[in-house]
Amino acid sequence: MNIKQELYKQCQNFLNQRLKTIQDTISDIQNSLLSETKSSAGDKHETGRAMLQLEREKAGKQLADLQNQQKILQKINPELSHKNVALGSIVKTSAANYFIAVSVGELQINNQLFYGISAATPIGKLLLSKHVGDTITFRTQQFTILEII
Repeated sequence: MNIKQELYKQCQNFLNQRLKTIQDTISDIQNSLLSETKSSAGDKHETGRAMLQLEREKAGKQLADLQNQQKILQKINPELSHKNVALGSIVKTSAANYFIAVSVGELQINNQLFYGISAATPIGKLLLSKHVGDTITFRTQQFTILEII
């Protein structure tokens, strides 16, 4: 398995773990709502239900965001390489290594550190469409693109 396939797989695993966590949270909230329904009525009951409804909405939003990230990841073909930075590119720079996919944080392959970032992040936007040899300034740091895979 090549390095891009491995990074892709790690991103998939990260998203799948988050999906399971969110689904478990939603399930717990649903169970709590059902048990709240069975308890006594009154202000305390209503406050508890309102809090659970808010938690369910928040978990629903997290689920929708995660599903969007999964759709973005599915657009990537880990077999392709690019001449300029695009979705699915591995970008090695003089400062750090990036995998332009979804924001998952640090990924490690063969003792090499990569940052899984979204193309929509500030650094992702700066890198898109750039070529090997281009210099980018991000905040106060300047770095050069050494390789695009």
